[in-house]
Order: sequence, then C-alpha cells, then structure tokens
Amino acid sequence: MRVEWYGQSAFHLSADGKSVAIDPFADMSAMAAGRGMQFDYPPISDVEADLLLVTHEHMDHNGVEAILGEPATLRSTAGTHESPLGEVTGIASEHDDQAGTARGPNTIFVFELDGIRVAHFGDFGQKGLREEQATAIGEVDLLIIPVGAGPTIGAEQAELIVERLAPRWVVPMHYRTPRIGFLETAEDFLGRYENVERLDSPVFETDELPSADGPLIVVPAAP
Repeated sequence: MRVEWYGQSAFHLSADGKSVAIDPFADMSAMAAGRGMQFDYPPISDVEADLLLVTHEHMDHNGVEAILGEPATLRSTAGTHESPLGEVTGIASEHDDQAGTARGPNTIFVFELDGIRVAHFGDFGQKGLREEQATAIGEVDLLIIPVGAGPTIGAEQAELIVERLAPRWVVPMHYRTPRIGFLETAEDFLGRYENVERLDSPVFETDELPSADGPLIVVPAAP
C-alpha cells in the first residue's frame, strides 16, 4: 500500500487501483493569517480518490473541494458503511476531554485496503480510549494517530492507545513541524520507542518498511 502524508491529518492511501483520501485541506493561508498562526503546508491539489473520509468539520480537515473526481464521501459519520473500498467503520469519539462540549465530535475511521486494516484517529482528544471504542476498532495493522497535544491527545495518551491496539505500524500526525507553528513536536512520542523509521519523503510503501519486534513508528517527512 502506498501512503502519502500532506501534513496535519491529511493522507492519501492507495493500492490495487483503489484509493482513499482522509482529512484534506485546501488553501489555509487566510485562516492562518486571521488567527496569527503558521500553516505553511501546500494546499492539496491534483489528488483523486474513490473514497473521501472527513473525521470532523474543522477547516484543516474538511477541505473536500481539494479532492478531484467524484469520491464516495463520509463526513463525521459513525456507523458501518459500504464504500468503494468495502466496509468502513466510523467510531464516535470526541475532539476534547469534555465529552465534546469544547471542540465537538470526532470520528475514528477503520477500513481495509490491500489486506491492511487501517485506523485513522482524526483529532481524537479524549483522555483515553474507551473500552467499547477499542472493541469496535478491533485489530489494526496501521494506526494513524495525533501526538501533538493542544486540541488533541499528546505523547502519553497516544502511547497508551498504541499499547492497547498493538498495531504493526504507527504513523504519528497532527504535530509541530517546520511547516506549522503550533502544537507540540512528535519528539516526546518518538522518544518512547526503539523502532522508529524516519523517512526523507512524505510518501512510503508499506511493503518496503523494515521488520521490527513490536510496533514500528513510521515518520514521513513533512511535505
């Protein structure tokens, strides 16, 4: 499976002639300037997908206009859904540790592509993963999870989720890079693991990753 990171929580995964885009953003310059924030990731362009997933309705996650074609789209929708990739499970969660009253709902999406079961946590902000959520997620091969604290979980909470789900690969997201001037960096999270693969590209193929005893933390380069 080919995985490309566009920054923040935006990804494009493809295999076997099918693809999924998750949490895309368009031009964020006006929003960032208005809030006095740095957001220098290039606007997503020239990306097509069969399926488009939006974990929650914030501007740096719901730029559906950036994705070309006519993808089947699931927007912040919990439940079990049919899609061009097969069954997709949306698991209700919160963007904060106040039952969603501060930043609203968030959806964890779980799906399978190329025989790889993927869980994308969006802007998960709860204090911890509830047992019923973990049961609904089930076994995971590739876990994509926020680690930058602030409006989402940070390193400590992310580590507990990795321990609970025991994925083969973990891709951290939603953290500070040279392209973005808020959130914490990923270093606290990465420092908790021996098996860390830092890449020199925002794109990687899962079948080219090294084997590891325990979860391999895969860190794509910032776009």
